[in-house]
Amino acid sequence: MAREMQKNSMFIEHGPEAFDNGGIRKNIDDDGREKRTGTWLTASAHIITAVIGSGVLSLAWAIAQLGWVAGPAVLMAFSFITYFTSTLLADCYRAPDPVTGKRNYTYMDVVRAYLGGRKVQLCGLAQYGNLVGVTIGYTITASISMVAVKRSNCFHKYGHDVKCKTSNYPFMVIFACIQIVLSQIPNFHKLSWLSILAAIMSFAYSSIGLGLSVAKVAGGGSVRTSLTGVTVGVDVSGSEKVWRTFQAIGDIAFAYAYSTVLIEIQDTLKSSPAENKVMKRASFVGVSTTTMFYVLCGCVGYAAFGNEAPGNFLTGFGFYEPFWLIDLANVCIAIHLIGAYQVFCQPIFGFVEKWCARHWPDNKFITSEHALNIPCYGVYYINSFRLVWRTVYVIVTAVIAMIFPFFNDFVGLLGAASFWPLTVYFPIEMYIAQSKMPKFSFTWTWLKILSWACLVVSIVAAAGSIQGLAQDVKTYKPFKTQ
Repeated sequence: MAREMQKNSMFIEHGPEAFDNGGIRKNIDDDGREKRTGTWLTASAHIITAVIGSGVLSLAWAIAQLGWVAGPAVLMAFSFITYFTSTLLADCYRAPDPVTGKRNYTYMDVVRAYLGGRKVQLCGLAQYGNLVGVTIGYTITASISMVAVKRSNCFHKYGHDVKCKTSNYPFMVIFACIQIVLSQIPNFHKLSWLSILAAIMSFAYSSIGLGLSVAKVAGGGSVRTSLTGVTVGVDVSGSEKVWRTFQAIGDIAFAYAYSTVLIEIQDTLKSSPAENKVMKRASFVGVSTTTMFYVLCGCVGYAAFGNEAPGNFLTGFGFYEPFWLIDLANVCIAIHLIGAYQVFCQPIFGFVEKWCARHWPDNKFITSEHALNIPCYGVYYINSFRLVWRTVYVIVTAVIAMIFPFFNDFVGLLGAASFWPLTVYFPIEMYIAQSKMPKFSFTWTWLKILSWACLVVSIVAAAGSIQGLAQDVKTYKPFKTQ
């Protein structure tokens, strides 16, 4: 039994706490894994942490490209699409029955259970490629927010016309050091406290951005807004209008996506009540809360800045005063991204660690754990492989972020490539397979139409991202500072 514990300790289901002094497992779920304790509240926190990123502060720019008519309409449309497809995916956590079937622990497991074949590899490539890209992008974005705090103080002290250049690199190192420590959190099940903190931070900086925008609108001033967004010949050229429209639609579509971590979040939920029902409730709370903030920040931000809305009105200095409030908002962004980084990298950690434990079950470096008594915490189990591999991962993502500071545009391209298969295609196809829906029935037809329409969105958004990436590469200067 001791050997079995050593071999399986890398797996989420067999942590040391699942064993009592006699070596008999206790507090286990119906699948033999450690008893899950997640609720709709913790799942909602995970969703909000994953969905509401600092991109909420760039929605004013997206609305400015689309205008008063198309902007809010696109926001609401993708809100509905994301919630609808997430309910389909939630029903696929167990197979073949959504309530009593066998559990699937990852998105790849779900696709394997319902579709199989090459689609499993396609799913893995899209999911983990997107997750790696997001973690690199978050390293860049967090450093920008940290730099913004320093620049805000500089502007307040020396005036708004001073350049106040500051390097991002030291802040990327600080962010990476924090992540090296937090990455030792064993798995998604132990992450709820960090997600709740990150969700609170997202509410805080979104509310600050919204409040500042309201104050700017109330203060008067002339800004240009229109039903169709930025004006060709005045604000942008014809080609720029097209590319920016593509980018804006893509930004809004990807702003809602959290399918890359939905199954992993659902796997943290208690088995009673049924996980699919709890996950649907959490999805409704998460998506509706997100939509409220998106619409408010996007529309009020557009009303405040008009067609000249900046890409991010906190880090892009749409506001300079009160400087302390700007600082607070940017600190909240950085803290939120610290938590969000973990939400997106835990599935990567789990996948690699399980794969290695499965292929080298007798390797003590990979499978054995050592107890460490930490004051005010209790016993923490250190795994040598987990410590080394997760530290290396964080360092590599930080180095890539330093080398390619324009990587966020590449993340947009990854988002375009993964949005359709992960958020729309697979959930719809698995729902059709689960329900044994006849071809060319009414429901089958409109589901296919929805899938193809979202594929078009992904293609045009990818085109916009490629164009933006090409522009950034042309203007890129090594060692550029903020």
